Amino acid sequence: MIDGLDHSKWNPLSPRTYAAITIVLMTLTAFTLRSMGHLWICKCGYVKLWHGVVFSSENSQHLTDWYTFTHILHGFMYYVLIWLADRKRVLPVGHRFIGAIVLACLWELLENSTYIIERYRTVTISLDYFGDSIINSMSDITACGCGFFLASRFRPLMSLLFVAAIELLLLVCIRDNLTINIIQLVHPIPSLKHWQQQIY
Repeated sequence: MIDGLDHSKWNPLSPRTYAAITIVLMTLTAFTLRSMGHLWICKCGYVKLWHGVVFSSENSQHLTDWYTFTHILHGFMYYVLIWLADRKRVLPVGHRFIGAIVLACLWELLENSTYIIERYRTVTISLDYFGDSIINSMSDITACGCGFFLASRFRPLMSLLFVAAIELLLLVCIRDNLTINIIQLVHPIPSLKHWQQQIY
């Protein structure tokens, strides 16, 4: 617990109310993504629980993949950002959770915009990336919510160790992680991209 609040108290709203708000936000995001032309499921016509091949047109098309872990880390990141923004501790943790879900939904809309899709294809190893399926986006938002919940329960040191472990796991397994992803999107390093591609 970063802020020392009693996180068992999600007042002034009930957990069911927060869950309903989350479902509404995710539903609105899903239909917005559909209006942007994204498919509900993979164009291959089926849904897998896990797809572990990064260099594949089916990446980010099924329920979970290696990048699901980065969305869990998004939850940790949003938790810290909202904690910093609410230094007077005005917002109960439930409100902060909804704030994190809003940020996750906005990121899915941005990530699946034409500009970001082309950016991914140009400067990262996601050469066959053409946007997430809607079911994958919903899974990513859920993963973010889980990450936020874990961050609200962990002590700071445990959070740092957890984030570092996930980043290291991804680096070893797929030569990519949230840190590298951000670097390559903001300021691409060709030699880093070349190193990543050598695993495939």
